[in-house]
Amino acid sequence: MKKVIVLAAVIFVAANYISAKETGGGDMEITSPTFKHNEYIPAKYTCEGQDINPELVITGVPEGSKSLALIMDDPDAPIGVWVHWVVFDIPIVSRIAENSVPGKLGITNSGKKDYHGPCPPSGVHHYFFKIYALDAQLNLKEGITKGQLEKAMQGHIVAQAELLGLYKRK
Repeated sequence: MKKVIVLAAVIFVAANYISAKETGGGDMEITSPTFKHNEYIPAKYTCEGQDINPELVITGVPEGSKSLALIMDDPDAPIGVWVHWVVFDIPIVSRIAENSVPGKLGITNSGKKDYHGPCPPSGVHHYFFKIYALDAQLNLKEGITKGQLEKAMQGHIVAQAELLGLYKRK
């Protein structure tokens, strides 16, 4: 049974990779000038600093994309995945400025519609900044959840990329 599950997961990942390549999404990338992939996020962007979003750079958005969506979450939270930022209907941009509101805001696990920076209770946590290029404007109301956004994006994702940042409280 385990082999079947593992095989199904491998096929799913491969199919999504091939699909992203076919739509031009294999080259999309999200980076930040303030930290590198799989390195520590500066305290300025956390609860121990100014708690503002870092600058993000987006490249390789496929032609014909109509909007972007961004989800930042932490799968290491004791209660499960903690959602830190939900943004959608972002115009096609190559840069999201530091301390900005680039589109419509969804609600986070903090109960607010804004960026909620890393603030782990203990240990090193992993923060995923996931960017999605969509073939449509979603035209949803602000205050939706991550789950509602993911459901609305189904069938509209033409490319995606992620940036991983780490953080441990001082």
